[in-house]
Amino acid sequence: MAARNSTTFRMVEIMCDELIISPLDSVHKALKQLDVTAQKLLIVCDGDRTIKGVLSDGDIRRAILAGVTLESSIDLVYNRHPIIFREGQFSAEEIKNTFLERKIDMVPVIDPAGRLVSVLKWEDWLEGKRPRTDAYDVLDIPVIVMAGGKGTRMAPFTAILPKPLIPIGDKSILELIVDNFKPFGIKDFYFSINYRGEMIRAYFDGLEKDYSITYIKEEKYLGTAGSLIYLKDMAPKTFIVSNCDIIVKANFAGVVEFHRKSESLLTIISSMQHHQIPYGVVDFKAGGEVTGIREKPEFTFPINTGVYILEKECIDYIPSGEVFHMTHLIEALMADGKKVSTYPINENEYIDVGQWDEYRKAVTLLQ
Repeated sequence: MAARNSTTFRMVEIMCDELIISPLDSVHKALKQLDVTAQKLLIVCDGDRTIKGVLSDGDIRRAILAGVTLESSIDLVYNRHPIIFREGQFSAEEIKNTFLERKIDMVPVIDPAGRLVSVLKWEDWLEGKRPRTDAYDVLDIPVIVMAGGKGTRMAPFTAILPKPLIPIGDKSILELIVDNFKPFGIKDFYFSINYRGEMIRAYFDGLEKDYSITYIKEEKYLGTAGSLIYLKDMAPKTFIVSNCDIIVKANFAGVVEFHRKSESLLTIISSMQHHQIPYGVVDFKAGGEVTGIREKPEFTFPINTGVYILEKECIDYIPSGEVFHMTHLIEALMADGKKVSTYPINENEYIDVGQWDEYRKAVTLLQ
């Protein structure tokens, strides 16, 4: 490899400490660390920073789906044969080609003793053009956004303005949802509208856009799944359904690929959420004898984000003209022995803008 030459290329380094994790740490700790760093890769090192491997969010997702518990050591999970650069033995061209050809987010740099000295990130070398993996192939399926609710949790604004049009920065929530799907080549959107639906239609009719919108008019509110009945004769084999008050930063092509390989009728995108109880929890047995106290315990569990991948067959389970939520549909499918799966994502890949506290966080995150 070519020797390092600071006059011909810029060596971009980021702080490594926040990305380092021990092979003895748990999957739970790794999930939290990925969320805190907002990165997709951790560097597995021993005590003297000798690199042992790398751990990606995809590694963790596959492990969880395979039955590995959150308390398990990442020693069961991480990649022991990562791509690395040796300090002083690579050129700018080699860095760029590696990111483009291997479709990765980061590359560790090690010294002659094998210790981590820096990490290179794709965005510092590819001028903002993310390397596209096979999972980023164009999706030729539509997205149905359930935009008919009253948004009572965001009153009093929603007494005048429909929730999908509440602004975050210079765009509405609904525009941001659309923008989130466009990088995957999705150009067909269905908006299920009811409450102040004509305002939504008028707003989007006035925009210059490179995608199509078909409006589904609910004569009455039909819940988070009921209006899908109107698509019975026109829905494609596979489609995406999204609530109108959440933004999920997932690789949707990868989700659809997982959905198809799992042969599921419905896939729920779930988000691994971390919650700490701010009190000591008392454990006791019959008679009131205390068996232990857990001081401010923390729990991690997957929550339903409100984004789903569906097969057309799901519509057969939806009654006509009745309020019917997605939870009802999932229960009906499972009761009939149909396969429902979940695709877990990180906590920071899920943004809830449907209530004021979360909306304020979303304004900070998305601007």
